[in-house]
Amino acid sequence: MRTLAAVFMLMAGPALALSCMAPDVAETYLRADAAEEAYVVVDGRIIFDESRLPITDWENQQDTPAQTQIPAQMIGKSLGTGGFKARFEREITLNVLCAGPWCAGARSGAPVLAFVERSEAGYTLTLGPCGGDVFTPTPEVLDTVRQCFEGGPCLPQTGLTK
Repeated sequence: MRTLAAVFMLMAGPALALSCMAPDVAETYLRADAAEEAYVVVDGRIIFDESRLPITDWENQQDTPAQTQIPAQMIGKSLGTGGFKARFEREITLNVLCAGPWCAGARSGAPVLAFVERSEAGYTLTLGPCGGDVFTPTPEVLDTVRQCFEGGPCLPQTGLTK
């Protein structure tokens, strides 16, 4: 009986997965708005060398870096009075995070809505394995962010996903 329990315990190990709260653009807006750091909300594209993204070696998961910084360029429009109208074209740093063996991913050139941190050192976009600072810019997502920015209802609608 103990042997059978040990077998089941060993089988359960690889099946473990990262569970995340679904990223919510209103929640992210509220977090960025309340932060001490300054953020710019950009509807655009990130251009970077995808080969620099961290790759998990499943045989040596402990070697997965906690974070990887990648130089990138962000091109698009930033949010301001009147919506996404101000041209945004800047060199940024992608700060790609990993939680254990699970790492954030991104596609160079794909359309995104991004919450980019602005500091004296420059612009940084943090990508986490559970998302949160980058969204697909659907009309609903863009409308929600504009509404939050304009002082309208800004209500998070998060839920648990895998």
